[in-house]
Amino acid sequence: MAKGLKGLDWIVKIILVIIYDIYGILRRLTSGNVVGIIVGIVQIVTFNLFGILWLVDLITVLLKKDVTFLA
Repeated sequence: MAKGLKGLDWIVKIILVIIYDIYGILRRLTSGNVVGIIVGIVQIVTFNLFGILWLVDLITVLLKKDVTFLA
């Protein structure tokens, strides 16, 4: 699934980040990294860490065209 997420168009990634950071959460959960998986679960439970990770994910997708923070 992670390969499928990386293959998305840049505009689709931006839309998925704007809508409750779906792209960032899925990237973290499918990363295979234990810290990334834990952060993804905490992100779901705490409603996206009160918007902090949403903003970080939006900035990284805009600048680097992919979520790179904790993924």
